[in-house]
Amino acid sequence: MTRTEFWQGNTACAEGALAAGCNFFGGYPITPSTEVAELMAAKLPKKGGVFIQMEDEIASMASIIGASWTGARAMTATSGPGFSLMMENIGFAAMTETPCVVVNVQRGGPSTGQPTMSAQGDMMQVRFGSHGDYAVIALSPATVQEMFELTAKAFNLADKYRTPVFLMADETVGHMREKILVPDSVEKIGRKPFVPGTPPFKVTDPDLIPGFPTFGTGQHVHVTGLTHDERGYPAATNPPLHAALVKRLVDKIENARDEMADYDIVNPDAEQVFVAYGGPVRTVMQVMHDKKDTNIGFLRIRTVWPFPEKALAKFKNAQRFLVPEMNLGQIAREIQRHVKVPVVPIPKLGGELHTPAELVKVLEGKA
Repeated sequence: MTRTEFWQGNTACAEGALAAGCNFFGGYPITPSTEVAELMAAKLPKKGGVFIQMEDEIASMASIIGASWTGARAMTATSGPGFSLMMENIGFAAMTETPCVVVNVQRGGPSTGQPTMSAQGDMMQVRFGSHGDYAVIALSPATVQEMFELTAKAFNLADKYRTPVFLMADETVGHMREKILVPDSVEKIGRKPFVPGTPPFKVTDPDLIPGFPTFGTGQHVHVTGLTHDERGYPAATNPPLHAALVKRLVDKIENARDEMADYDIVNPDAEQVFVAYGGPVRTVMQVMHDKKDTNIGFLRIRTVWPFPEKALAKFKNAQRFLVPEMNLGQIAREIQRHVKVPVVPIPKLGGELHTPAELVKVLEGKA
């Protein structure tokens, strides 16, 4: 059963987290994500969970890592400047294989930038922002419905793959209001059980994911951001072990990229193909509705990282890919790596969505 609600995107995000069983939120208020924290502060304690406002975003990220190790489904929400502060601890979460969810409602940058305006300028930062080699899972909602659904999905992905998962929203979607359908319950996928008596980071399955030894359950586990062996003990001067560990952390995500891929394809035989995620999806949909031209295709991406490059190959007649983004062409560069036809970035800065007229100009070769 479902019920109908008229929610703001950030409200839908918080409600999606609550539906998914989130029981710890550690954060620091920052525009344009603050409503997520406000709603969690109001509702989480009533559900037996814990809300804590930390002194900054560095501590916020640290708090959800610690909460996760006690078995909590933990989340934080932020925007650009706060996201930058979280980067070292995001790397720690990746290295320690700590499941958690980070919501970034993006705004214009760099620095303080445009606190109340929209952007998609953090899409490369989420992939490469912390130091070293690691892989991430990042989802990008284009509707209020998807703010709810993808937030809930993020918790399942985090627990399944033992990794931080990111909801890369934007101010446009975070602050708009739409009618959505809210289910009575959502699917919950738990963490792989830990086998008592085995080393806590020992991998025995082809998925390369170790079982999770929750703090407080009597298991002996050492957690460190240093290169570590299967026991969790530091082994930072062992080159082969470091190489094997980092390769496994990357491969457990990259090997499952097809399973995680989430996208829609419209008109696969088209010669001109839009590729979009987040807010710009809405403008492309308006253009598709207005033009009604089967020679215009559309790849709508929800899982941006790992990037679903196989989806591009489904447009076998494509002569060029058109990529509207609220940045200077971050994902357009990724697309260029995977296709042999021209990729046309359609960048827009300043905090506003592309208009349909702006996209049509490029489509018709007038811009």
